[in-house]
Amino acid sequence: MASMRDIKRRKSSIQSTQQITKAMKLVSTVKLQKARNRAEQSNPYFNYMYQTVTSMLARSGNMNHPYLKPGASQKKAIITIASNRGLAGGYNSNIVKLVTSSGIAREDAQIYVIGRKAKETLARRGYELKADYSDVIEAPTYEDAARICKDVLEAFAQGEIGEIYLAYTHFKNTVSHVPTLMKLLPVEFDEAEIKEAESDVLMNYEPNEEEALDLIIPKYMTSLFYGALVEAVASENGARMQAMDSATSNAEEMISDLTLKYNRARQGSITQELTEIIAGAEAIS
Repeated sequence: MASMRDIKRRKSSIQSTQQITKAMKLVSTVKLQKARNRAEQSNPYFNYMYQTVTSMLARSGNMNHPYLKPGASQKKAIITIASNRGLAGGYNSNIVKLVTSSGIAREDAQIYVIGRKAKETLARRGYELKADYSDVIEAPTYEDAARICKDVLEAFAQGEIGEIYLAYTHFKNTVSHVPTLMKLLPVEFDEAEIKEAESDVLMNYEPNEEEALDLIIPKYMTSLFYGALVEAVASENGARMQAMDSATSNAEEMISDLTLKYNRARQGSITQELTEIIAGAEAIS
């Protein structure tokens, strides 16, 4: 059985850790509030952009544009959004698991990584890291999203990659965050949109469809990517807040358990001293 001194030292250590987890929970709560507001304000625009572009393309008939068909290369780009910091529960490991279980062979994947935690893990597992934009996740802007998308689109246009995917964490609410793998290029749309489009007038482009899509698709892709960045930041802070809340609760339980053990040890020590005093008094008498 641990001594009273050991119990007291361990209890003090856990109390110090609990103060840290409480502080981190408060910081994450404040950051989450800001990130959630930003995500909620941005989501309608990005959802409407996605619906508009896919609907427009479904009404365009058969077009032979590079953005609408896979490239010649077998390589597939995966833009992976994770975190630079840990202590966020399974947030980072879930993104890595999403990439490794995506069905894309490791030798065919080129990772454009955002977040040092995912970068370190994927590098250890042998994935090719094509580019690192980890600093972006601290305070993502639309300009950052446009710059990254430009780099990936150039690789697509030059035939270095044949498809582009986005791996991020979708923010549903404060306690629910869903790892999501989205295909960005070639642009795809579901059967319902195609059937709906068959009864409508086909889309006309001015001056021509190639120039229009050269302008529209990069903006479409940038919009979806920026929306994913905003949601990922909200998801990260939500996951960290939950993790710190759980850690704080666990620390409270451990402190209560150690307090009980300390009191028992103290009571046992007092009882032993009394027994020794009584035994000594009886021996003298």
